[in-house]
Amino acid sequence: MRPVSPKLGPIASAALLPLVLAACVMQPAPEIATPIPALPENYFFLPDPASGSSLAALLPQDDPAYRALSGAALANAPSLAEAAARIEAARAGVRRAGAERMPNIAAGSEITRNRINPAQFGQAGQQGFIPREQTSYGANIAASWDPDIFGQLKAQERAAIARIDAASAQAQGVRLALLAEIAASVTDWRVLDARTAAIQADITAAQQLAGLAKVREDAGIAPGFDRVRAEATASSSQVRLAALESERARLTGRLVTLTGQDGAAVRTALAAPVSSLALPEAPAALPSDLLANRPDVAAAAANLAASDADLAAAARARFPRITLSGVIGLLAFDPEDFFNDSIVGTLTAGIAGPLLDFGRVGAGIDAAAADKRAAFAAYRGAVFQALGDAEAAYGIVAAADTESRLAVNESDQLTRAASLAETRYRAGLASFLEVLEARRAADASGERSAAAMGRALRARILLWQALGGEVRASATPLDQG
Repeated sequence: MRPVSPKLGPIASAALLPLVLAACVMQPAPEIATPIPALPENYFFLPDPASGSSLAALLPQDDPAYRALSGAALANAPSLAEAAARIEAARAGVRRAGAERMPNIAAGSEITRNRINPAQFGQAGQQGFIPREQTSYGANIAASWDPDIFGQLKAQERAAIARIDAASAQAQGVRLALLAEIAASVTDWRVLDARTAAIQADITAAQQLAGLAKVREDAGIAPGFDRVRAEATASSSQVRLAALESERARLTGRLVTLTGQDGAAVRTALAAPVSSLALPEAPAALPSDLLANRPDVAAAAANLAASDADLAAAARARFPRITLSGVIGLLAFDPEDFFNDSIVGTLTAGIAGPLLDFGRVGAGIDAAAADKRAAFAAYRGAVFQALGDAEAAYGIVAAADTESRLAVNESDQLTRAASLAETRYRAGLASFLEVLEARRAADASGERSAAAMGRALRARILLWQALGGEVRASATPLDQG
């Protein structure tokens, strides 16, 4: 429909207005409920609420390597730079949406040269009253404005603002994932140090046993085969020790990727001394805390708010748009007359709306409604993903703690059994085979207990990430549908 010009008069405007407004009753926006999913009151593996541990204590905050590498990553990591760029893009979208609600003012100038056939004007043209060529000079300022009476542009601006929240939450998720990866890598490195110490202790014990067998061999009271078997045990431990270097190389490369530092800087940070490994208590939390703390839940809620605003904007496309526009300028056919009574202008008020669009507006509303349903399903999925992650993390912490405790007890018992077997062997009360078997059983137990401790520490990092990484003041609001 063409804009209604003042030249058509009030009669034409009154005749067209009912036709335009008739579109307002077509295809109303559907009501889509978006209730917050029902959450359980507690987790199945919830620890003692009186533990008093904090969420931040789950990370190796006291490790100088973690502090150095996490600081470098927050300053230089490419993944964070990418997330920050996405936030800037979302902010630019808000500025664009806000600018759409303001008047649009443009300026221009032109020189036009026309050549015509004077004969088409009959006798006047043949007598020379109509010039064959004519040049015009013009300059103008044009302004147009949509007052957005029905709120379509406002809804689009709300959607753009919600996408800033989504981008910010996603950036927070990237940050937390980065810190968790660095914490896990540093923890794995410290566990490698503990495994190295355990294997070196095994090598020392095996070498002492080989020395004892050598003494007995030289004294003629034991065969040389005992010494060979003891030395083979020491060699086996040395093979296990050498295998740890490949894991160190993998962790170095991983930290280079995460932090944006070179390998030398990473190894220097990891070389800093650290106290013995300890298992902090798992903090107690409520399932409802996930709505506030989890970045993926906050991002899904923001995307749902954006889809709701998109649906409102699509529904408002049913209403007519009123446009106010005006042009003022100068027009002359001779440069000397450009500023001599050459002002021209136009003022227009137009109204336009769908009359017979063959379902275009309705299809847009249906598509926006489907997007909102999908966004709500994604929100519910994010909530239940968070619940599942937290339940699993609490359970893994409990299981890993039990495994670590049993592994330490096993190592202590096997080490004591190996010491007793060696004492009996020195006293002639046990065979060398018994000593060797006890030594082999004890050898791997220290490394296993260190690895179990590492899994328990890793489980705490997983719990930190599952609970949202950081405690926030309040949840992202979600309107009830």
